[in-house]
Amino acid sequence: MINAKQLKAIAFDLDGTLIDSVPDLHAATNATLEELGLPICQEEQVRSWVGNGAEKLMERALTFAKATEIENAELQMAMPLFMRHYEQHLQCHSKLYDGVKAALEQLVQAGHQLAIVTNKPYRFTVPLLEAFGIDHLFSLVLGGDSLEKMKPDPLPLTHLLAEWQLLPSQLLMVGDSKNDIFAAKAAGIASIGLTYGYNYGEDIGLSGPTAVCDTFSEVLAQITDRQNVLEQ
Repeated sequence: MINAKQLKAIAFDLDGTLIDSVPDLHAATNATLEELGLPICQEEQVRSWVGNGAEKLMERALTFAKATEIENAELQMAMPLFMRHYEQHLQCHSKLYDGVKAALEQLVQAGHQLAIVTNKPYRFTVPLLEAFGIDHLFSLVLGGDSLEKMKPDPLPLTHLLAEWQLLPSQLLMVGDSKNDIFAAKAAGIASIGLTYGYNYGEDIGLSGPTAVCDTFSEVLAQITDRQNVLEQ
């Protein structure tokens, strides 16, 4: 159960949680494959490949295109191409999910500190937040390369607990992937799993989040409604 009365801070995943970024990731992936002379992929395939960082996405795309396991040297050769193409496609087709900006603003107004904890490289995370006008709402942004480890490792969340001097009961993780839920469990904090994002085709409820929401506005309701009940 989410203890809204104790809650002081909320960590949000980015891709598949706040922003539908797959259309641009798909464009960048296909541009990379085309440059390498390989078959391109479909958007739905990319939706099933994201969540573990840019390198893992490219590894999955190359494995698909070549229909065989790839060598690390091939992956390392492809990564600069992908990074260049994604920088060019960063916000061409991506969009905020419905209700995200308004809900984030209400959470900040209610006194919550907000953080981004994503596996997306930091160099792409901040420009995306700026492009959608929500960067000012977050007190801390952690990309997949900001620390030595990324989700599902708990390090980004334990780092956040230490940085903000929080008890585990005072921090909530909100995300769409089992990586978010496993990281939260390992850090000893509550989590909300979103059903609309990218989770490799799996039901997010199977990962055992504290609560499950079908829309972003339900996240706000989970916190504010419980807060109101507790204060009555």
